[in-house]
Formats: sequence, C-alpha cells, structure tokens
Amino acid sequence: MFDHEKLVVYQRSLELLDRVDRVLDAMPTGRAHLRDQLDRAVTSIVLNIAEGGGEFSPLEKQRFYRMAKRSATETAAIRDVLRRRKSVAMELIDAARGPLTEVAAMLTQMTRVEP
Repeated sequence: MFDHEKLVVYQRSLELLDRVDRVLDAMPTGRAHLRDQLDRAVTSIVLNIAEGGGEFSPLEKQRFYRMAKRSATETAAIRDVLRRRKSVAMELIDAARGPLTEVAAMLTQMTRVEP
C-alpha cells in the first residue's frame, strides 16, 4: 500500500471524484470548456494529495496539500457556476458539496504551519 492510500483525505477525494464524474457525464456539450476545467480541477485534488502523501519533507507535503486545496476551491467555484447557469440537475451538483467541503476542510488543517 502506498502512503497516500492510508490518508482519509485521499479516500474522501476519490469519493468526491466519483460524485463529480456524475456531474461531468450529465453536462451538456455546449459547456465543454467548463467540463474540462472541472475534470482537471477535481483530478488535481486527488493527484496532489497523492504526491503530498509520498513526500518526506513536511514543507513539500504542505506545498502539495496547498495545491490540492486551491483545486478544491476551484472545483467549488465551478460548481457555483453550474448551479447559476442551471447546466446540470441540482441534485447532482448538490451531491458533490458534502465531500468537497470535507476534503477542503481536511486540506486546510493539513496545510497549517506550526509556529
């Protein structure tokens, strides 16, 4: 087992990925740019958590977790755009909120610098 696979935040990010994949599948073709952006943002969360989990240096770990947190914020903003434009069924968009909020909160804790 790789180190990142032991992280709760990594497992929750995979659950988030599954929820967002349902949103991606339901998006209309006219929103290809948003679809691509959302796909890249949510994938970046998972990949940066994995990279951080594999690091030995605490500062490097935090750097990757910060990048994952930024991608989570981007994912949240795209979710807001989709809600505003009514591009996808609200229940699909809303189903991603819980895991996204949880992952973002965990990443915030993981990036705190101890004095």
